[in-house]
Amino acid sequence: MSRLTIAIAKGRLQEDSFELFKQVGINVSAEVLASRKLFIEDEDGQFGFIFVKPADVPVYVEHGVADAGICGSDVLMESAADVHQPLDLGFGRCTLVVAGKSDLVARRYDPLATARVATKYPRITAEYFQQRGVPVELIVLSGSVELAPVLGLSEHIVDLVQTGQTLRENGLVVIDKIAEISARLIVNRASYHLKRQDVSSLIERLRK
Repeated sequence: MSRLTIAIAKGRLQEDSFELFKQVGINVSAEVLASRKLFIEDEDGQFGFIFVKPADVPVYVEHGVADAGICGSDVLMESAADVHQPLDLGFGRCTLVVAGKSDLVARRYDPLATARVATKYPRITAEYFQQRGVPVELIVLSGSVELAPVLGLSEHIVDLVQTGQTLRENGLVVIDKIAEISARLIVNRASYHLKRQDVSSLIERLRK
């Protein structure tokens, strides 16, 4: 078996990813996981793991630095990366939504006025409002998107929601749902053919 390199999104999906690997017999010691190393191996040396920011996972996989990766489907929608997506892993579930102050719910959007939208997802957001014929001014933020409507930076936000508690605590409500999001296994297209047996084995282990 040739070694497969897997890119793992740091943060909320990392722990669930390695719990899943453990369930299918791919073991990484607790000491190694607790280290600050950005490249590690499993105990059998069959898999290498690189830790990168979520948005970078499809980049590493598309360019063949990693044979496979685990990231949220929101990242895949935003990046439009040319990768194979064989498996919904079923964890990391949340919803990508349009949200704003409660008084916006009744009137939704004014198609004659430009909507100011704060988001980490400019591609998805632009496409969403374009399909509805609403001109949009995108304000791209890297964090605390919920703060934008509260301080008047934008009327709307497009962001991930899991429980909705952060929205409620900041006086915001969901206006529309864009997509249901979950963790996905992605595979480099060349690796899918050149390492077909090993990649197929990994897919089947995770699927079961």
